[in-house]
Amino acid sequence: MTRVAARLQPFGTTIFTEMTALANKHGAVNLAQGFPDFDGPEAAKAAAKSAIDAGEAQYARMSGVPKLNQAVAGAFSRRTGVPVDPDAHVTITSGCTEAIAATFLGLINPGDEVILFEPFYDSYRACVAMAGATPRFVTLRPGIGVGVGVGGKGFGFDPAELRRAFTDKTRAILVNTPHNPTGKVFTRAELELIAGLCRDLKVLAITDEVYEHLTYGAEHVSLASLPGMFDRTVTLSSVGKSFSLTGWKIGWAIAPPALTAGVRAAHQFLTFATATPLQHGAAAIIANPGSAVREYVELFRRNRDVLSSALRELGFRVYDAEGTYFIMADHSDVSSRLGVSGDRALCTALIERFGVAAIPPSVFYENQEHGRSLVRFAYCKKAATIDEAIRRLDRLRSA
Repeated sequence: MTRVAARLQPFGTTIFTEMTALANKHGAVNLAQGFPDFDGPEAAKAAAKSAIDAGEAQYARMSGVPKLNQAVAGAFSRRTGVPVDPDAHVTITSGCTEAIAATFLGLINPGDEVILFEPFYDSYRACVAMAGATPRFVTLRPGIGVGVGVGGKGFGFDPAELRRAFTDKTRAILVNTPHNPTGKVFTRAELELIAGLCRDLKVLAITDEVYEHLTYGAEHVSLASLPGMFDRTVTLSSVGKSFSLTGWKIGWAIAPPALTAGVRAAHQFLTFATATPLQHGAAAIIANPGSAVREYVELFRRNRDVLSSALRELGFRVYDAEGTYFIMADHSDVSSRLGVSGDRALCTALIERFGVAAIPPSVFYENQEHGRSLVRFAYCKKAATIDEAIRRLDRLRSA
């Protein structure tokens, strides 16, 4: 008999754990879970090793190692033009996932409503539940709204649907840009619409910007940089995605003091602090990134392009990905040829019959029917890994 608390029972085991386990069982190329299959920058590793050798083995300051707070504040200010105080505005967390949880637990009250765009990173829905809040959903759909990619082949939202989602109980809206799993980068016009609603209705904004540097021609705009928004926005990010250090779990929240107080009130009782030497390593690479991010962007752009082209040739309808690690595609024609129905069945068939793992994105929707015709592939891998996946998938031609 399960002993899991009722608020978490609906979520079960994450789809990432499930599909990676199945991929390992069948020796599949793992294009399911979004982590690189190569190491992060040497400069980050060297700084972390030096910190260990220097005796940086004890608890860090609750809000973060000072040099990391300074590096995060400096990088954000240079990119956005928004002045950030490293001590008053920046809180270092155990990855962006903890930053999301701390923000919800520290700033959202039971009964509050929180607007989520779907499909959503699965942690968001669980954090809403843990906070005792009520989610309201705005669906991103292919080819609607503004900023939907070249030729309208990406995802957008209906502005009227967004306006209807706001009520007198709305406490916050969560915006993930660049967006997982669609690869969408929210346009300035879309963010200005969201900002206007937040200002007019006195709603908080929470932004997950972990893919902030991983864009391919699109402009990433931080919502906090728009007029009147810094004072009502919590900006979340991490070192994991942009610097291929997902296992380090070094994230942060940037917010004005009134909102930082809530984040820290929860953070101190979740993890209190995160790994001290890894904070030193993160500080070094954020302060002096060198060519690392540029090289990753070039690799991921190449992988996105060759994988998108191959998938289209195999019968998938691929949607434009302007950022992140991910491609979303409609698999209806392919599933029909394979004699399977739905995204889970398709992903299982890809692993067991073709040796390539992908994610069934229906779990990222409140109404899972919205995602049954879709599949998500991660391209944050070595070029050789993507090429091997394409070689295996090529057998779909004769299926």
